[in-house]
Amino acid sequence: MQNFDSSQAIKESIEFLQKTFQKNNKQKAVIAVSGGIDSAVSLSLVTKALGVENIFPVLLPYKDQDMSDARDIIKWNNIPEENWLETNIQPMVESFAKETNLLAITDDKYTQGKQDFIRLGNIMARTRMILIFDLAKKLGALVCGTENKSEKHLGYFTRFGDEAADVEPMFHLYKTQVRLIAETLELPVVFLQKAPTAGLWSNQTDENELGFSYDIADAVMEEYFDQGKPATDIYLEGINKEMVQKVIQRIEVMKFKQVVPYSLD
Repeated sequence: MQNFDSSQAIKESIEFLQKTFQKNNKQKAVIAVSGGIDSAVSLSLVTKALGVENIFPVLLPYKDQDMSDARDIIKWNNIPEENWLETNIQPMVESFAKETNLLAITDDKYTQGKQDFIRLGNIMARTRMILIFDLAKKLGALVCGTENKSEKHLGYFTRFGDEAADVEPMFHLYKTQVRLIAETLELPVVFLQKAPTAGLWSNQTDENELGFSYDIADAVMEEYFDQGKPATDIYLEGINKEMVQKVIQRIEVMKFKQVVPYSLD
């Protein structure tokens, strides 16, 4: 990204977090840690802002989801173990799934249609949201989010699920900028190498679902949003016009997520 100073961005995010918590008379933060780069960076920023004793990381695997990277980044940040909470959401999710006929009772397998998988993923995300906000209420804490600018504009989130938070330290940063911050923070290399995933089903990755990489999407969005160029005027070396249009189409289709709930002015 052009003229991006990751050290300055880290400083600004930490100061933003400190001011936000002070303004709201809060000292504690609850944060869901998945083991991906976004939650790893958010956790590291809020830990620097508030101190390890005030951070309460939550691990919410579904079934046998691997949480080893999540545990490693929590340890890397030196969060006291008594602050950790880990709950497997499978019983809660499957309770909802049965009520909504997503689970075939006879063979205990989810239906194979893509729409059903998306619905199941939404239930997972919203179940996690309930647990995170409940813990924040119990502790008198704020929920620290893990979303970035790329996911926001691409609509790659579950409304009232993984995008729900009280404070977002990375909402102004593209995914590629988050990676640069991770490098500057010297996070373990695994967080720079692993493919971004929402962890909603086996072998699911963000970029396979989107149909393009974050590198491509961010390059297009920087021109489209930051430079204010119309789609017809975006020319990027190594990125064909069809791919540019694919990114723009995704943004346009997902615009409804940016404005709901609709209301009468």
